[in-house]
Amino acid sequence: MTVIRKLVSQRSAALALAVVAGLVLLAVAAPLITWIAGSSPTAFHGDAVDPGLGGLPRGAAGGISTRHWLGVEPVNGRDVLARVVYGAQVSLLIAVLATVLSVLLGTALGLVAGFFGGWVDTVIGRTMDLLLSFPSLIFMIALISAAPGTDRRLLLVVVLGFFGWPYVGRIVRGQAMVLARGEFVAAARVLGASRRALLVREVLPNLTGPVLVVATMSIPGYIATEAGLSFLGVGVQAPTPSWGQMIATAVPWYASDPAYFLIPGVFLFVTVLAFNVLGDAVRDALDPRSQRR
Repeated sequence: MTVIRKLVSQRSAALALAVVAGLVLLAVAAPLITWIAGSSPTAFHGDAVDPGLGGLPRGAAGGISTRHWLGVEPVNGRDVLARVVYGAQVSLLIAVLATVLSVLLGTALGLVAGFFGGWVDTVIGRTMDLLLSFPSLIFMIALISAAPGTDRRLLLVVVLGFFGWPYVGRIVRGQAMVLARGEFVAAARVLGASRRALLVREVLPNLTGPVLVVATMSIPGYIATEAGLSFLGVGVQAPTPSWGQMIATAVPWYASDPAYFLIPGVFLFVTVLAFNVLGDAVRDALDPRSQRR
């Protein structure tokens, strides 16, 4: 509760928290929103585009009307609002699940490496160095492209989490090394606490702050990476909507229909910015020494 109060007391953090909460609500309520709007993300509306103009939406600003609140896609006439809200659902779900996977793996392996040291630390530490030395984007593209016929959303979660856990592991490992040499751990060891008890009851609870910060700051990175992979054509595939996929489709139309290009781009920009600001605020709230003066 103290962290929440600190976040609310900062104008930028409170605004970022409100934006993030609004985006999450938008994603959760996507079926309800599209039901109210009367359209689905996969339905074609041929009457909303003009074949005589090469498939451009009828009307101004990309076909914005009372029927299509954010307009329609050129050529096929799919509702942009429906695809944007379902794209938010896809992006946030992939980012959150990838963050959970990377945090679980990174925390577990980093905790073990930092606490036990020795050959355990050497093996886990060198594994982290090896994964961090890979050009991750290239390997992500290669791995996803080499697995046709699979659920791309699940595959993205696994691939992003696999390449993301070493970043979490390094932070946890460093903190665990310091905590393992703390006086409270030594006192618990003298009192007869087992290694498991030392890990779970003494060291792990003191890692909550750093893990929460790195988790919050990992989400925008995963959202941007998923959008980038979908933009390149190896991420989420049509007809499943994705912001990156929508931007890629809109590139040829940016001059004649800029609204179709701008709307998913603005949603992506605002989401990543809000999560980054929120991550900085969480870090400052948990560690006042890190606050910028």
